Amino acid sequence: MIDYQSKLFAKTIKEFPKDEEAINAKLLIRAGFIAKQMAGVFTLLPFGLKVVNKINKIIREELDAVGCQELFMPAFQSKDLWEKTGRWDTDNQVMYQMKDRSGKEIGLGYTHEEVITEMATKYIQSYKDLPKAVYQIQTKFRDEPRAKSGMLRGKEFLMKDLYSFHANKKDRDEYYEKIKEVYKKIFKRIGIEALVTSASGGTFSKYSHEFQTISESGEDTIFVCNQCQSAINNEIIDEYGKKCKDCNLKLNQKNAIEVGNIFKLGTKFSEALGLCVADATGNIKPVEMASYGIGPTRVMGTIVEVNHDDKGIIWTKETAPYDCHLIQTRNSKSEIRNKFKSQNIQSKTENIIELLEKAGLDVLVDEREGVSIGEKLADADLIGIPYQIILGEKTDEGEIEIKDRKSVQSKIVKIEKIVDVFCPQIY
Repeated sequence: MIDYQSKLFAKTIKEFPKDEEAINAKLLIRAGFIAKQMAGVFTLLPFGLKVVNKINKIIREELDAVGCQELFMPAFQSKDLWEKTGRWDTDNQVMYQMKDRSGKEIGLGYTHEEVITEMATKYIQSYKDLPKAVYQIQTKFRDEPRAKSGMLRGKEFLMKDLYSFHANKKDRDEYYEKIKEVYKKIFKRIGIEALVTSASGGTFSKYSHEFQTISESGEDTIFVCNQCQSAINNEIIDEYGKKCKDCNLKLNQKNAIEVGNIFKLGTKFSEALGLCVADATGNIKPVEMASYGIGPTRVMGTIVEVNHDDKGIIWTKETAPYDCHLIQTRNSKSEIRNKFKSQNIQSKTENIIELLEKAGLDVLVDEREGVSIGEKLADADLIGIPYQIILGEKTDEGEIEIKDRKSVQSKIVKIEKIVDVFCPQIY
């Protein structure tokens, strides 16, 4: 896909937004990826949606590869359903609750255990129907009192939630470990380091596991072993002690951002909602369950928090809105001064676009007129696409300059060799 910068709906902003504290919000708003509607509520602009769609694509590919099936559940949830699990009153500080025109009480879903469990009773009646695993990527709503961290803590956000159903604990535990490994693959492909972190299981089980990315801006405190990278959340550190059980080394305290979590739900929801099956001997038992979450919009914010410099964002190759940013450094003065050089740059541009398009690459072309070279290059660094193709009058005919956004190193490349640099298989 080829997009031209002069045609874009959103534009970069010269100054940082004054009402934002988090660096992810400052950079994403200024670079034209998101727009703030109110505290904790943002629009994903075209750049931002491209990034989130790439994150979602990775998630879908890895979950589908292990047999998970995608569905899409409603955001509106019945009070009656939540009363059966006892969570309508206990979770009313988190859930948006309201009455519709008929007076019926409903809530906006911040999670979907009740909905998926009640639905599963229609399709799971025997142990032969198990195991099953279904997931969705859907907007969640949370009455968040501390919505000051941009995409990291919002009132409305995107969530991938996976739910698995099992005939017994052994099968559930084996599947839980399988998805833990799938999550490692997902975050590796996304391009961020996510440490598997032991955490409290809350009301569901003694322990759960979080996937934490170390960041100074992180709201969570974890303790990490520098040798084996095992990690423990601060909330249960007293149970574990501050030494690694495997390496016997002192654990180091770090700030981190939670990008995913997995829980063994046990039979809490299946018992409350009547999801029971007969086993091979005919005994009726509640179904064992587990849930697994990743926040795609939160992941986008995390990438920015851990991958930026004083010039702007540095996207990972798998999540960048485009593979490369083609920048024409000509301006109106140079055109007037030397029309031949200007025509040569345009010819180079068209040639490069044709080569990159044939290779299946996504390219953003900055062909804006009346914009200074310095402003174009500053915008390119702010937007943060991994590679910049700088096309100006300084390179010889048949050559272009390619700059790596992360390393800031540049090299001169023959135009006919450009596909070798950007060919997708190198990613």
